Amino acid sequence: MLVRRCAVLFLEPREDLDVDWAALFAGQGAIGASLEWVALAPHLGREVVLDATALAALGGMSLTLWRERAEYEARFGAELVDSLLASGLLVSDAPEFAALRERDEVLRSQHWRPLSATAHMFSRWADMRVDKGMQFPSFDELVEHYGSPPAPTINRRDDGQAIALPLPPQAPLDATLFQRYTGRNFDPLAVLPLATASRLLQRAFGAQGQHEMAPDAFVLKKLSPSAGGLHPTEAYVLAQRVEGLAPGLYHYQPVQHSLEPLTLMSTAQTEELALRMVADQDWFVPAPLLVILVTRVERNFWKYRNHAKAYRALLLDAGHLSQTFYLLASEAGMPAFVTAAINEVDIEQALGLDPLKDMVVAVCGCGPASGAQDTVEMRYEP
Repeated sequence: MLVRRCAVLFLEPREDLDVDWAALFAGQGAIGASLEWVALAPHLGREVVLDATALAALGGMSLTLWRERAEYEARFGAELVDSLLASGLLVSDAPEFAALRERDEVLRSQHWRPLSATAHMFSRWADMRVDKGMQFPSFDELVEHYGSPPAPTINRRDDGQAIALPLPPQAPLDATLFQRYTGRNFDPLAVLPLATASRLLQRAFGAQGQHEMAPDAFVLKKLSPSAGGLHPTEAYVLAQRVEGLAPGLYHYQPVQHSLEPLTLMSTAQTEELALRMVADQDWFVPAPLLVILVTRVERNFWKYRNHAKAYRALLLDAGHLSQTFYLLASEAGMPAFVTAAINEVDIEQALGLDPLKDMVVAVCGCGPASGAQDTVEMRYEP
Protein backbone atom coordinates (compact mmCIF):
# COMPACT_ATOMS: atom_id res chain seq x y z
CA MET A 1 0.00 0.00 0.00
CA LEU A 2 1.29 3.46 -0.98
CA VAL A 3 0.56 6.56 1.09
CA ARG A 4 1.28 10.29 1.07
CA ARG A 5 0.19 13.36 3.03
CA CYS A 6 -2.81 15.31 1.78
CA ALA A 7 -2.10 18.15 -0.66
CA VAL A 8 -2.94 21.12 1.59
CA LEU A 9 -2.64 21.14 5.37
CA PHE A 10 -2.56 24.05 7.79
CA LEU A 11 -2.06 23.66 11.51
CA GLU A 12 -3.56 26.05 14.05
CA PRO A 13 -2.52 26.09 17.71
CA ARG A 14 -5.50 26.89 19.93
CA GLU A 15 -5.37 27.75 23.59
CA ASP A 16 -8.28 27.41 26.00
CA LEU A 17 -8.22 29.21 29.34
CA ASP A 18 -9.87 27.63 32.38
CA VAL A 19 -9.96 27.99 36.14
CA ASP A 20 -7.53 25.79 38.07
CA TRP A 21 -9.63 25.28 41.21
CA ALA A 22 -6.93 23.39 43.11
CA ALA A 23 -4.43 26.19 42.52
CA LEU A 24 -7.06 28.77 43.47
CA PHE A 25 -7.77 27.15 46.84
CA ALA A 26 -4.03 26.79 47.42
CA GLY A 27 -3.65 30.54 46.97
CA GLN A 28 -1.77 30.18 43.70
CA GLY A 29 -2.55 31.35 40.15
CA ALA A 30 -6.12 30.38 39.28
CA ILE A 31 -6.01 30.57 35.48
CA GLY A 32 -4.77 27.57 33.54
CA ALA A 33 -4.30 27.10 29.81
CA SER A 34 -4.53 24.05 27.59
CA LEU A 35 -3.11 23.91 24.07
CA GLU A 36 -4.34 21.76 21.21
CA TRP A 37 -3.37 21.58 17.55
CA VAL A 38 -6.12 21.66 14.92
CA ALA A 39 -5.49 20.49 11.37
CA LEU A 40 -7.30 22.38 8.58
CA ALA A 41 -7.34 20.38 5.34
CA PRO A 42 -9.53 21.87 2.55
CA HIS A 43 -10.29 18.52 0.91
CA LEU A 44 -11.97 17.45 4.16
CA GLY A 45 -13.74 20.72 4.97
CA ARG A 46 -13.72 19.84 8.67
CA GLU A 47 -11.30 20.27 11.54
CA VAL A 48 -9.15 17.43 12.89
CA VAL A 49 -7.63 17.67 16.38
CA LEU A 50 -4.07 16.33 16.61
CA ASP A 51 -1.77 15.38 19.43
CA ALA A 52 1.94 16.19 19.48
CA THR A 53 2.90 12.77 18.13
CA ALA A 54 0.64 13.05 15.07
CA LEU A 55 1.82 16.61 14.52
CA ALA A 56 5.45 15.52 14.39
CA ALA A 57 4.65 12.56 12.12
CA LEU A 58 2.83 14.71 9.55
CA GLY A 59 5.86 16.97 9.39
CA GLY A 60 7.91 13.97 8.29
CA MET A 61 5.58 12.77 5.50
CA SER A 62 5.75 13.78 1.85
CA LEU A 63 2.75 15.50 0.25
CA THR A 64 4.03 14.74 -3.28
CA LEU A 65 5.84 11.41 -3.26
CA TRP A 66 4.05 8.13 -2.64
CA ARG A 67 5.77 5.99 0.02
CA GLU A 68 5.23 2.44 1.17
CA ARG A 69 2.95 2.37 4.21
CA ALA A 70 5.42 0.06 5.95
CA GLU A 71 8.07 2.79 5.81
CA TYR A 72 5.92 5.20 7.83
CA GLU A 73 4.76 2.44 10.17
CA ALA A 74 8.38 1.67 10.97
CA ARG A 75 9.05 5.32 11.77
CA PHE A 76 5.81 6.37 13.49
CA GLY A 77 3.95 3.19 14.42
CA ALA A 78 1.06 1.33 12.77
CA GLU A 79 -1.55 2.76 15.15
CA LEU A 80 -0.65 6.36 14.29
CA VAL A 81 -0.61 5.64 10.54
CA ASP A 82 -4.05 4.00 10.86
CA SER A 83 -5.35 7.06 12.68
CA LEU A 84 -4.04 9.51 10.07
CA LEU A 85 -5.47 7.41 7.23
CA ALA A 86 -8.88 7.32 8.92
CA SER A 87 -8.81 11.09 9.39
CA GLY A 88 -7.96 11.73 5.72
CA LEU A 89 -4.78 13.69 6.50
CA LEU A 90 -2.85 10.76 5.08
CA VAL A 91 -4.18 9.38 1.77
CA SER A 92 -3.68 5.93 0.30
CA ASP A 93 -4.00 4.09 -3.00
CA ALA A 94 -5.93 1.30 -1.26
CA PRO A 95 -9.56 0.80 -2.40
CA GLU A 96 -10.98 1.31 1.09
CA PHE A 97 -9.56 4.86 1.14
CA ALA A 98 -10.69 5.76 -2.39
CA ALA A 99 -13.22 8.42 -1.36
CA LEU A 100 -10.72 10.43 0.69
CA ARG A 101 -8.03 10.04 -1.97
CA GLU A 102 -10.41 11.28 -4.69
CA ARG A 103 -11.28 14.40 -2.66
CA ASP A 104 -7.57 15.13 -2.29
CA GLU A 105 -7.03 14.61 -6.02
CA VAL A 106 -9.88 16.99 -6.86
CA LEU A 107 -8.20 19.67 -4.77
CA ARG A 108 -4.84 19.05 -6.46
CA SER A 109 -6.39 19.22 -9.94
CA GLN A 110 -8.00 22.64 -9.40
CA HIS A 111 -4.67 24.48 -8.80
CA TRP A 112 -5.88 26.35 -5.71
CA ARG A 113 -3.51 28.59 -3.78
CA PRO A 114 -3.33 26.67 -0.47
CA LEU A 115 -4.26 29.64 1.75
CA SER A 116 -7.18 30.53 -0.53
CA ALA A 117 -8.52 26.97 -0.56
CA THR A 118 -8.38 26.83 3.23
CA ALA A 119 -10.07 30.22 3.67
CA HIS A 120 -12.80 29.23 1.21
CA MET A 121 -13.58 25.80 2.62
CA PHE A 122 -13.58 26.86 6.27
CA SER A 123 -15.63 30.05 5.85
CA ARG A 124 -18.67 28.32 4.34
CA TRP A 125 -21.91 28.22 6.34
CA ALA A 126 -24.42 25.40 6.72
CA ASP A 127 -27.84 25.99 8.28
CA MET A 128 -26.71 29.30 9.75
CA ARG A 129 -29.41 31.72 10.85
CA VAL A 130 -28.81 35.43 11.12
CA ASP A 131 -29.63 36.89 14.54
CA LYS A 132 -32.48 39.16 13.53
CA GLY A 133 -32.40 41.00 16.84
CA MET A 134 -28.90 42.26 16.11
CA GLN A 135 -29.16 42.70 12.35
CA PHE A 136 -30.11 46.36 12.35
CA PRO A 137 -29.40 47.92 15.77
CA SER A 138 -29.72 51.68 15.90
CA PHE A 139 -26.65 53.87 15.84
CA ASP A 140 -27.47 54.90 19.40
CA GLU A 141 -27.30 51.25 20.49
CA LEU A 142 -24.05 50.69 18.61
CA VAL A 143 -22.41 53.75 20.16
CA GLU A 144 -23.65 52.72 23.60
CA HIS A 145 -22.11 49.25 23.27
CA TYR A 146 -18.97 49.96 21.26
CA GLY A 147 -18.27 53.66 21.57
CA SER A 148 -18.05 56.06 18.64
CA PRO A 149 -17.21 54.48 15.26
CA PRO A 150 -14.11 55.41 13.28
CA ALA A 151 -14.65 58.64 11.32
CA PRO A 152 -16.48 58.16 8.00
CA THR A 153 -13.38 59.34 6.12
CA ILE A 154 -9.85 60.59 6.73
CA ASN A 155 -7.64 63.51 5.75
CA ARG A 156 -4.06 62.71 4.75
CA ARG A 157 -3.03 66.38 4.52
CA ASP A 158 -3.91 69.11 7.02
CA ASP A 159 -1.67 71.82 5.61
CA GLY A 160 -4.17 73.42 3.24
CA GLN A 161 -2.66 71.75 0.16
CA ALA A 162 -5.77 69.75 -0.79
CA ILE A 163 -6.94 70.57 -4.35
CA ALA A 164 -10.65 71.37 -4.60
CA LEU A 165 -12.30 69.70 -7.61
CA PRO A 166 -15.21 71.13 -9.65
CA LEU A 167 -18.62 69.61 -8.98
CA PRO A 168 -19.65 67.26 -11.81
CA PRO A 169 -22.50 68.38 -14.07
CA GLN A 170 -25.64 66.29 -14.37
CA ALA A 171 -25.37 63.39 -16.82
CA PRO A 172 -27.76 60.71 -18.14
CA LEU A 173 -26.46 57.98 -15.81
CA ASP A 174 -27.13 60.07 -12.71
CA ALA A 175 -30.83 59.26 -12.58
CA THR A 176 -30.06 55.54 -12.35
CA LEU A 177 -27.13 55.96 -9.95
CA PHE A 178 -29.10 58.06 -7.46
CA GLN A 179 -32.08 55.71 -7.69
CA ARG A 180 -29.96 52.68 -6.77
CA TYR A 181 -30.37 51.30 -3.23
CA THR A 182 -30.45 47.97 -1.41
CA GLY A 183 -34.03 46.82 -1.08
CA ARG A 184 -35.30 45.15 2.08
CA ASN A 185 -39.03 45.68 1.62
CA PHE A 186 -40.07 43.74 -1.47
CA ASP A 187 -43.68 43.29 -2.59
CA PRO A 188 -44.47 39.65 -1.72
CA LEU A 189 -47.16 39.46 -4.41
CA ALA A 190 -45.39 41.19 -7.31
CA VAL A 191 -44.68 39.22 -10.47
CA LEU A 192 -41.62 40.14 -12.50
CA PRO A 193 -42.34 40.45 -16.24
CA LEU A 194 -40.35 37.96 -18.31
CA ALA A 195 -39.02 40.75 -20.54
CA THR A 196 -37.60 42.54 -17.49
CA ALA A 197 -36.00 39.37 -16.15
CA SER A 198 -34.56 38.66 -19.60
CA ARG A 199 -32.92 42.09 -19.84
CA LEU A 200 -31.52 41.83 -16.31
CA LEU A 201 -29.96 38.44 -16.99
CA GLN A 202 -28.63 39.22 -20.47
CA ARG A 203 -27.07 42.58 -19.64
CA ALA A 204 -25.73 41.58 -16.21
CA PHE A 205 -24.57 38.01 -16.87
CA GLY A 206 -24.93 37.38 -20.59
CA ALA A 207 -22.14 37.17 -23.14
CA GLN A 208 -22.19 40.05 -25.59
CA GLY A 209 -19.70 38.17 -27.75
CA GLN A 210 -16.86 35.66 -27.61
CA HIS A 211 -13.41 35.51 -29.13
CA GLU A 212 -11.12 32.56 -29.80
CA MET A 213 -7.73 33.62 -28.39
CA ALA A 214 -6.05 30.32 -29.34
CA PRO A 215 -7.32 26.98 -30.67
CA ASP A 216 -10.26 25.98 -28.46
CA ALA A 217 -9.52 28.81 -26.00
CA PHE A 218 -12.44 31.25 -25.89
CA VAL A 219 -13.00 34.37 -23.82
CA LEU A 220 -16.33 36.12 -23.38
CA LYS A 221 -17.22 39.78 -23.66
CA LYS A 222 -19.55 40.86 -20.86
CA LEU A 223 -20.59 44.26 -19.55
CA SER A 224 -18.52 43.83 -16.36
CA PRO A 225 -14.76 43.29 -16.06
CA SER A 226 -13.19 39.95 -15.22
CA ALA A 227 -9.59 38.90 -14.58
CA GLY A 228 -8.01 37.69 -17.80
CA GLY A 229 -11.35 38.03 -19.59
CA LEU A 230 -12.18 34.56 -18.27
CA HIS A 231 -15.58 35.34 -16.70
CA PRO A 232 -15.70 32.21 -14.51
CA THR A 233 -18.82 33.21 -12.55
CA GLU A 234 -22.02 31.36 -13.41
CA ALA A 235 -25.50 32.65 -12.60
CA TYR A 236 -28.09 30.28 -11.14
CA VAL A 237 -31.65 31.60 -10.88
CA LEU A 238 -34.20 30.92 -8.19
CA ALA A 239 -37.42 32.02 -9.88
CA GLN A 240 -40.25 32.61 -7.45
CA ARG A 241 -42.67 34.82 -9.34
CA VAL A 242 -41.42 35.43 -12.87
CA GLU A 243 -43.97 35.67 -15.68
CA GLY A 244 -44.00 32.49 -17.77
CA LEU A 245 -41.51 30.60 -15.59
CA ALA A 246 -42.44 27.73 -13.30
CA PRO A 247 -41.04 28.33 -9.79
CA GLY A 248 -37.73 26.61 -9.22
CA LEU A 249 -33.99 26.57 -9.84
CA TYR A 250 -32.46 27.30 -13.24
CA HIS A 251 -28.98 27.71 -14.70
CA TYR A 252 -28.54 30.79 -16.89
CA GLN A 253 -26.59 29.94 -20.07
CA PRO A 254 -24.83 33.24 -20.93
CA VAL A 255 -23.88 32.51 -24.56
CA GLN A 256 -27.24 31.06 -25.60
CA HIS A 257 -29.19 33.49 -23.34
CA SER A 258 -31.38 30.70 -22.05
CA LEU A 259 -32.51 29.20 -18.76
CA GLU A 260 -31.84 25.53 -18.14
CA PRO A 261 -34.40 24.04 -15.70
CA LEU A 262 -32.74 22.18 -12.82
CA THR A 263 -35.41 21.66 -10.13
CA LEU A 264 -39.04 22.73 -10.36
CA MET A 265 -40.73 23.60 -7.06
CA SER A 266 -43.85 24.95 -5.51
CA THR A 267 -43.92 28.57 -4.36
CA ALA A 268 -43.74 27.40 -0.75
CA GLN A 269 -40.62 25.40 -1.58
CA THR A 270 -38.88 28.32 -3.29
CA GLU A 271 -39.62 30.53 -0.28
CA GLU A 272 -38.19 27.93 2.09
CA LEU A 273 -35.08 27.54 -0.06
CA ALA A 274 -34.66 31.32 -0.39
CA LEU A 275 -34.82 31.69 3.39
CA ARG A 276 -32.21 28.96 3.84
CA MET A 277 -29.95 30.40 1.17
CA VAL A 278 -29.84 33.87 2.74
CA ALA A 279 -29.44 32.54 6.30
CA ASP A 280 -32.86 33.67 7.54
CA GLN A 281 -32.57 37.25 6.28
CA ASP A 282 -36.30 37.18 5.67
CA TRP A 283 -36.43 40.72 4.24
CA PHE A 284 -34.81 39.36 1.04
CA VAL A 285 -37.08 36.33 0.63
CA PRO A 286 -40.08 38.05 -1.09
CA ALA A 287 -37.93 39.13 -4.08
CA PRO A 288 -39.45 37.42 -7.14
CA LEU A 289 -36.03 36.79 -8.73
CA LEU A 290 -32.90 35.62 -6.89
CA VAL A 291 -29.57 34.97 -8.58
CA ILE A 292 -26.82 32.82 -7.05
CA LEU A 293 -23.29 33.73 -8.15
CA VAL A 294 -21.10 30.63 -8.40
CA THR A 295 -17.50 30.71 -9.62
CA ARG A 296 -16.02 27.79 -11.57
CA VAL A 297 -12.58 27.98 -10.04
CA GLU A 298 -10.95 25.72 -12.65
CA ARG A 299 -11.79 28.35 -15.31
CA ASN A 300 -9.84 31.04 -13.44
CA PHE A 301 -7.11 28.83 -12.04
CA TRP A 302 -6.44 27.33 -15.50
CA LYS A 303 -4.54 30.57 -16.13
CA TYR A 304 -3.79 31.79 -12.61
CA ARG A 305 -2.48 28.51 -11.15
CA ASN A 306 -1.67 28.59 -7.46
CA HIS A 307 -1.69 32.38 -7.79
CA ALA A 308 -1.67 34.59 -4.70
CA LYS A 309 -4.21 37.05 -6.20
CA ALA A 310 -6.52 34.61 -7.98
CA TYR A 311 -8.95 34.21 -5.05
CA ARG A 312 -9.24 37.98 -4.68
CA ALA A 313 -9.99 38.26 -8.40
CA LEU A 314 -12.86 35.78 -8.04
CA LEU A 315 -14.46 37.88 -5.30
CA LEU A 316 -14.03 41.04 -7.39
CA ASP A 317 -15.69 39.24 -10.29
CA ALA A 318 -18.86 38.66 -8.29
CA GLY A 319 -18.77 42.25 -7.03
CA HIS A 320 -18.63 43.64 -10.56
CA LEU A 321 -21.54 41.47 -11.68
CA SER A 322 -23.73 42.34 -8.70
CA GLN A 323 -23.17 46.08 -9.20
CA THR A 324 -24.18 45.82 -12.86
CA PHE A 325 -27.25 43.87 -11.72
CA TYR A 326 -28.07 46.67 -9.23
CA LEU A 327 -27.91 49.34 -11.93
CA LEU A 328 -30.11 47.35 -14.30
CA ALA A 329 -32.68 46.80 -11.55
CA SER A 330 -32.61 50.53 -10.75
CA GLU A 331 -33.10 51.32 -14.45
CA ALA A 332 -36.19 49.09 -14.33
CA GLY A 333 -37.48 51.00 -11.29
CA MET A 334 -36.75 48.29 -8.73
CA PRO A 335 -34.44 47.93 -5.73
CA ALA A 336 -31.93 45.08 -5.62
CA PHE A 337 -29.78 43.37 -3.02
CA VAL A 338 -26.60 41.34 -2.75
CA THR A 339 -25.49 39.40 0.31
CA ALA A 340 -22.52 37.23 1.23
CA ALA A 341 -24.23 36.14 4.47
CA ILE A 342 -25.40 32.92 2.88
CA ASN A 343 -25.46 29.20 3.60
CA GLU A 344 -23.03 28.01 0.95
CA VAL A 345 -23.30 24.35 1.95
CA ASP A 346 -27.10 24.36 1.61
CA ILE A 347 -26.80 26.05 -1.80
CA GLU A 348 -24.19 23.53 -2.94
CA GLN A 349 -26.52 20.69 -1.99
CA ALA A 350 -29.50 22.28 -3.76
CA LEU A 351 -27.50 22.77 -6.97
CA GLY A 352 -25.39 19.60 -6.75
CA LEU A 353 -22.06 21.46 -6.63
CA ASP A 354 -18.61 20.43 -5.40
CA PRO A 355 -17.17 23.30 -3.31
CA LEU A 356 -13.61 22.52 -4.47
CA LYS A 357 -14.75 23.14 -8.07
CA ASP A 358 -17.67 25.55 -7.74
CA MET A 359 -17.35 28.41 -5.26
CA VAL A 360 -20.66 29.89 -4.10
CA VAL A 361 -19.87 33.58 -3.54
CA ALA A 362 -23.08 35.57 -3.09
CA VAL A 363 -26.83 35.78 -3.66
CA CYS A 364 -28.46 38.80 -5.27
CA GLY A 365 -32.03 39.55 -6.20
CA CYS A 366 -34.52 42.23 -7.13
CA GLY A 367 -38.19 43.03 -7.41
CA PRO A 368 -40.77 45.78 -6.99
CA ALA A 369 -40.79 47.52 -3.62
CA SER A 370 -43.75 47.07 -1.31
CA GLY A 371 -43.90 50.76 -0.39
CA ALA A 372 -43.57 49.89 3.30
CA GLN A 373 -40.55 50.58 5.51
CA ASP A 374 -40.68 47.56 7.79
CA THR A 375 -36.91 47.09 7.50
CA VAL A 376 -34.30 49.85 7.26
CA GLU A 377 -33.22 50.92 3.77
CA MET A 378 -30.48 53.45 3.00
CA ARG A 379 -31.92 55.55 0.18
CA TYR A 380 -30.54 58.70 -1.40
CA GLU A 381 -32.48 61.76 -0.30
CA PRO A 382 -31.63 64.92 -2.29
